[in-house]
Amino acid sequence: MSNVQGRALLATVALATATVVASAPAASAAAKPEIEVSGGVTQPVFSYKDAIREHVRVQSPLDSDGDGNKDLVRVDIIRPKESNAGLKVPVIMHESPYYDQPGVGFELEHKTYDADGNLTKFPLFYDNYFVPRGYAFVSVDMVGTRLSGGCPTSGGPSDVLGGKAVIDWLNGRATAYDDKGNPVKASWTTGRTGMIGHSYEGSLAIGVAGTGVRGLETIVPLAAPSSWYEMWRANGTLTDFKGGQEWMAKYVDADPDEKCAAVHQRMSEGSDDATGNYNAYWHERNYRTGPISKARNVRASVFPVVGMHDRNVMADQFSQWWAGLPRTVQRKVWVTQYGHLDPFWARRDVWVNTLHQWFDHELMGVANDIMRQPRADVQLGPDRWITQADWPAPTRTTTLRPQQDGSLGLRPSTGTGSYLDTAQTEIAMADNPATTNPHRMAYLTPPLKNATRLSGTPTVSLRLKLDKPTANLGVLLVDHGTDSRIHGVDPNGQGLKLIDGKDCIGQSTADDDGCYLKAGDNTVTSGFQVVTRGIMDAQNHKSLSHPAPLTPGKPYQITWSMLPQDYEFKAGHRLGLVLTGTNADLGNVETGTETRVTVDLAGTSISLPLVTGTSSGR
Repeated sequence: MSNVQGRALLATVALATATVVASAPAASAAAKPEIEVSGGVTQPVFSYKDAIREHVRVQSPLDSDGDGNKDLVRVDIIRPKESNAGLKVPVIMHESPYYDQPGVGFELEHKTYDADGNLTKFPLFYDNYFVPRGYAFVSVDMVGTRLSGGCPTSGGPSDVLGGKAVIDWLNGRATAYDDKGNPVKASWTTGRTGMIGHSYEGSLAIGVAGTGVRGLETIVPLAAPSSWYEMWRANGTLTDFKGGQEWMAKYVDADPDEKCAAVHQRMSEGSDDATGNYNAYWHERNYRTGPISKARNVRASVFPVVGMHDRNVMADQFSQWWAGLPRTVQRKVWVTQYGHLDPFWARRDVWVNTLHQWFDHELMGVANDIMRQPRADVQLGPDRWITQADWPAPTRTTTLRPQQDGSLGLRPSTGTGSYLDTAQTEIAMADNPATTNPHRMAYLTPPLKNATRLSGTPTVSLRLKLDKPTANLGVLLVDHGTDSRIHGVDPNGQGLKLIDGKDCIGQSTADDDGCYLKAGDNTVTSGFQVVTRGIMDAQNHKSLSHPAPLTPGKPYQITWSMLPQDYEFKAGHRLGLVLTGTNADLGNVETGTETRVTVDLAGTSISLPLVTGTSSGR
């Protein structure tokens, strides 16, 4: 049976079990618990106030803290009361390491409990909105955080397998206990589960999906890492502070147990901050090709959201995972010009409606048109979105070459140039490209006659010589031209600003109102914008695991991929190429090698995937 056929069969079973009816008469609904569908979406016919609130601890297969007992994962549950009267419901699952600190979501929400230890407030809006529509919402404390046992491992096996154990329990394959130690079965669910989460939370969804676990039908990862090496490294360079893996594990664990000290020590040693190399430690945390989780093993449908200007979780975390998924995996994507963003804060009404249709289709089997809609929503600028059949858009590669006169064009070039590898900010390197700067080489195209759109991953190739064994090689692609742009340039920037008022999403109680501040695009008028970037430790140009120092004075051809982007250069603007050294904006860790980099222009180019058709706004 094919993956698509299997999903169709499971959807049929879910429909029958969940008793979904279209616009059922009131008398019928009163006689038997039913999920009601109208207009292609489930309707809020169940009481949020009267919903069942409970909690269990699911046994993980691992003992992350080495205390001789397998980790127990705390799971907080809210579900329609009718699920105790024969109604089987699917599950929306949010697993997070952040429930203690810093809190969950943009407003940093925390859980609150009643005298029996059940939640009176579930952070985020998923419970308020989806429980009245016939879903259970499951809020999971990641291993080692909040009320779960064990130690967090910053993307390690216990993080992933703890979440997988919850999926297994919801499908009758794992054990859970109540507070008295009695086994508890999830007899109220169809087992069909969707995971959703932002950043680390979304990474957990990607990791669990990559185990191929059955019962996980869809994931919605928002600004989520697919490989933890790229959270702290880029092609052998450090892009965030040293000791970050150990720091993260301690940060999310508000009351770390002494038993976790040995775990922290192993993380510190394994991450190898001294070199920036990729090793077995990082491979274990690679959800694209690693031993625990692989993109090729994903069975669930996927609906990721990526911010192309995210400097925390950079866009190649999405693009490489997306490209590695099996062709049979159903998918949808939002590609934005924001930073590290949950789209609930940017395009709220459209996002909630789209997410509603997605979960209904994937978890309830509702026959709506979500899969007949264009696969990709792409943001080209403030309040400007287009849709297209897939991402990236169909493109043709155009190769531009730096010229000795400072221009950037199609013709072959001659001559050389040089710069000194020191730590410099992107603004300093991109601004005033016509002026001489000892830390860069800058080039400009003539003004564009027509709007030109980049969609995909540019590559850069440099023919160079060094006067030392290595250097950090930096490349910037710049849009020169005054325009109103979304402003989100700091590493955790989202490109948003708060505006007056609140939205209340779904049903409420006195303890959990489901109301959230509003936000809008934070725009700025600027003369240029760095569109994408690439950085490489030259000695890692052949291998991230086995560095090979260069012979000073010997020419080398070094080619690598920059970060992906989907961006429109407007008519009259100019494309800029900057060749430079250490990028001071990426973590402010590397200080530069003080190496002289001499570039042979005849062997240097940037290749851009440019859209072959025209883009239209929506």
